[in-house]
Amino acid sequence: MGKISDAIERHQKETAAPQPVPPPEPPPERPPKPHRAPRKKRDDPGIRAGGFNPKLVVAAAPGSMDAEQFKVLRRQIIFSKREPKPRIIMVTSALPGEGKTYVAANLAASIAQSIDHYVLLMDADMRQPTLHTMLGMPNREGLREYLTDHRPLPELLNHTRIDRLTFISAGSLPPNPSELMSSNVMKDCLQELKERYQDRYIVIDTTPTQLTSEASALVNYVDGIVLVVMAQKTPREAAQKCVEQMDRDKVLGVVFNGYATEESTTMKYHGKYFR
Repeated sequence: MGKISDAIERHQKETAAPQPVPPPEPPPERPPKPHRAPRKKRDDPGIRAGGFNPKLVVAAAPGSMDAEQFKVLRRQIIFSKREPKPRIIMVTSALPGEGKTYVAANLAASIAQSIDHYVLLMDADMRQPTLHTMLGMPNREGLREYLTDHRPLPELLNHTRIDRLTFISAGSLPPNPSELMSSNVMKDCLQELKERYQDRYIVIDTTPTQLTSEASALVNYVDGIVLVVMAQKTPREAAQKCVEQMDRDKVLGVVFNGYATEESTTMKYHGKYFR
């Protein structure tokens, strides 16, 4: 009987209707991703620290020791004993990467922050212009358009976020920057600026002297020269050759950039005066 019962039970299981399999549960819904603005490029004019490019220290960190050093440089230029006073000032270096653009932008902004002076900052580096990024501005039309397309200067001047500081960018890159910088049109440009805006300084950022000839040509049109050298980078021979190629009487001074200060009791004491 046991075998018969097992056979009957097995037959009933085989002929029984299959039980429906419940459908799989749907995966839990993920919360929608929050909307994010597209990431801006590093050279986007909107990338600023406290409203200004952090390299523009006189505006981004006005209470810092670096900003104070540019005030010292400003005072040496404004109260220079030279006659006539240097109003068109060229900032250059022997080699790339020594900080000439950094010095030009901060020097111009520092002079503009004084009470009685206006400044026009000009980017005359038509090979690798970067001065506009320091000010958070685009580089569309500028000096090149004046020199080649005869655009009126007032149409190319840009007001910056710093009072009394006006900027003219390099503009589109020309195929012949050396010829443009040494042309009579460039000479007339600086002369027109000097006569039209008699109440302001003109600070010019140029190319390195040991790689291009533009700075050597501009020496003939400016009143003063500020030479930038980088600590532990600029070869002594390159800096000396740079001075020899320029008019020594026009050299206002040398900015020693990028040196490391030693931590000492004196430096810590002085640091209390800066933020």
